Amino acid sequence: MSEAFPDYPKLPLSRFLELLSSGEPAPGGGAAAAVTVTLAAALAGMAARLSENHLPDAAELAQKAEELRTAATPLTEADAAAYAEVIAAQREGANIRKALSGAADVPLAVAEAGSGVAGIAARLVEDGNPNLKGDAVAAVLLAEAATRAAATLVEINLSGGDAQDERLARARELVEAATEARHAVGTT
Repeated sequence: MSEAFPDYPKLPLSRFLELLSSGEPAPGGGAAAAVTVTLAAALAGMAARLSENHLPDAAELAQKAEELRTAATPLTEADAAAYAEVIAAQREGANIRKALSGAADVPLAVAEAGSGVAGIAARLVEDGNPNLKGDAVAAVLLAEAATRAAATLVEINLSGGDAQDERLARARELVEAATEARHAVGTT
């Protein structure tokens, strides 16, 4: 993505966590949400692959989880790059609202992926391999948390702009869907 940021998904976890807790503004909450979606998708993919004797469409669920993991992975770096544009706009006295509006697109994509993962994982909790129920529940919870965090970032980034921005409504829909997935598996 950007030469200014390391390839976060390729870093050892300990290094990513060091960067996340550093005094630098990026990576931040959006990158953390994206990583959380990738973890949830990986768990859902594992649970699906190990549910082939329990679900006729397990392979399709595993494939969809993999697609969502693949889609969310580069969003860790994309979020940092989008936030860097916001900082540059602030420093240069440029149009900050425009930069924030652009920065809302990345967490919205994270929320889209997270909501999708939550739905897949909820299906696996209900109908998948019972030995993997805990992993599937963990995937639902992680995906919902990441969706909620990402949607909040969308709202924050768009808070100074048009209250009718369709991305706000979409972010709320995604949170509702992820929350429904959590409720469907009986967690509160």
